[in-house]
Amino acid sequence: MAWGGNSERRDEGDDPEDAEEELDEANYKTQKDAVLFAIDVSKSMAKPPPGEGGKRKGDTDSALSAALKCAYQLMQQRIISQPRDMMGVLLFGTEKSKFRDEDGRSGYPHCYLFQDLDIPSAEDVKALRALVEGDDEDLQDILKPAKETVQMSNVLFCANQIFTTNAPNFGSRRLFIITDNDDPHAGDKQTRSAAAVRAKDLYDLGVVIELFPISHEDKPFELSKFYEDIVYTDPATDQDLKDNVQTARSGDGLTLLNSLVSNINSKQTPKRSYFSGMAFDIAPGLRITVKGYQVIHRQEKQRSCYVWMEGETPQLAAGETTKLDADARIVEKSEVKKAYKFGGEYVYFNPEELKDLKKFGDPCLRIIGFKNRSLLPTWASVKKSTFIFPSEEDYVGSTRVFSALWQKMLKDRKMALAWHIARKNANPILVAILASGTPDDEQTGTPFLPAGLWLYPLPFADDVRNVDLPVTARCSDGLTDQMRPIVKNLQLPKGMYNPTKYPNPSLQWHYRILQAMALEEEVPESLDDPTIPKYKAIAKRVGGYIEEWSEALAAEAKGLMGSRAVKREMEEDDDDERPAKRTKAAPKVKAGSQKLAGSMTNAQLKLAVENDTLKKMTVAELKDVLASKGVSTAGKKAELVEKLEQWVEDNV
Repeated sequence: MAWGGNSERRDEGDDPEDAEEELDEANYKTQKDAVLFAIDVSKSMAKPPPGEGGKRKGDTDSALSAALKCAYQLMQQRIISQPRDMMGVLLFGTEKSKFRDEDGRSGYPHCYLFQDLDIPSAEDVKALRALVEGDDEDLQDILKPAKETVQMSNVLFCANQIFTTNAPNFGSRRLFIITDNDDPHAGDKQTRSAAAVRAKDLYDLGVVIELFPISHEDKPFELSKFYEDIVYTDPATDQDLKDNVQTARSGDGLTLLNSLVSNINSKQTPKRSYFSGMAFDIAPGLRITVKGYQVIHRQEKQRSCYVWMEGETPQLAAGETTKLDADARIVEKSEVKKAYKFGGEYVYFNPEELKDLKKFGDPCLRIIGFKNRSLLPTWASVKKSTFIFPSEEDYVGSTRVFSALWQKMLKDRKMALAWHIARKNANPILVAILASGTPDDEQTGTPFLPAGLWLYPLPFADDVRNVDLPVTARCSDGLTDQMRPIVKNLQLPKGMYNPTKYPNPSLQWHYRILQAMALEEEVPESLDDPTIPKYKAIAKRVGGYIEEWSEALAAEAKGLMGSRAVKREMEEDDDDERPAKRTKAAPKVKAGSQKLAGSMTNAQLKLAVENDTLKKMTVAELKDVLASKGVSTAGKKAELVEKLEQWVEDNV
């Protein structure tokens, strides 16, 4: 069984021997994330919502239950999709106190470290699930609220110790605080000041504090009372935080849970860049550094390790690779030689020579010139584009130069042609650098994509080919007009399709099966697939239009077939009356005793298929037979033979 996880993406031109090369330390840090949930356990959080009658089971959950379920769901997702991330759960406001192996009130009063910050295991998920479901009475004692108010300075200092000890070198460290108490230290300036100092210590350490406040119907959450001094917000995102306060309301358990999960998912840490610190030569003597990101990339089912499932408990399997010859003898690495065949002989190369053959230079991005953007044809799209963003690592001022280039290209509708080598040992390509507008610009058409510059790979001659499509009948203008209301009523809001809202159902099913096996749960029968069309809504909107269009299409197709039959009969009558023309002798057909390929009877064709003599016919003869049977004549000889054999199988 393959365990789920994210594998490092490798360019098509990379040498397989270099696939084991480790990432540099900076990139390795940025791809890992450490998240510590700090959940408030107080009477108001544990209080069930009012008006429980007539509600579903999930709607009667308290704010505390929704917060625990949110942590449980996020841990389930991380243990499969992001196995390198760390997660922990810290409960504060509890009557019991616990920090690591200590059990007492001496360290951090009313702080209970339920799960230490670490890579989640199956046992951790099971323990958190037991706490959420409330099956274990001993675990429920942990959620007993304290009579006294917990000091937030102790909570923040406890979080500081956890991050310092468990995740000192992580590129992303975040503290998620879920609470409904907007003023834990009302009137106590000294305690408020101590909490603000502890919060600043966390930020100096590189830990970002994210607040997920919960409002009650009779008590809205006000940031100005306490948390404005704790959570350092950007003025641009301050309004988003206030909006979250309005949406995360207690009183509807499912709504609250979905709101928390949505808000946390929206704060996902950015992924590792596709390439980092790349030199971007805009002109001779003008160089900046940029980073590249694969914004839209199909995520496949990846394997980070193998798991042995035949034993009593699943275990990680250690893989070994051994090369054997024809006699099953182990071949040593020193015995393996690599060669290319030239002129019927093998030319051997050592590893150093092979690396020199494949090396086209260091990774770079170099502008060759500028052209009008209108000259870029639509058929030139052969690969996905890469988003680039300025970096101040090597050249200070890269952001200003990058911004000026972006604004100028966007204003003048220009594109830049550039030489690009994405990574070490990657094949060089030519790219068009395109500028995209801001997401709030209605003309962009893609509000879910960022504004900046994109590397648009251009095709080489081998990537472009002419395809001869068979001639097909075109529908009438009446059918086209009847289709207009159908398309108009089935358009998405603003004509936008956002792929981020539709997860891959196959990938989600894969993760769900792995999760069930790891947690010893029952394998689910099915999974919600948001990509399945909503047939009821479609029938309600355009059901009548579709029926009318189908009837018109059937009538037009019937009339078209009838007119073709009449035309064919008239042509046959004309051929009988017309004197035969002198034609050159046609080449002999080697498939049986037939005279002309186009005049082969069905019996002769069947005999040729049974004797496997169609392959002896020329391409012209095969096309002649296919044309006489009304089959497309496009393709190579093997394809033509296959089409003819299929026609005989279906019709004779």
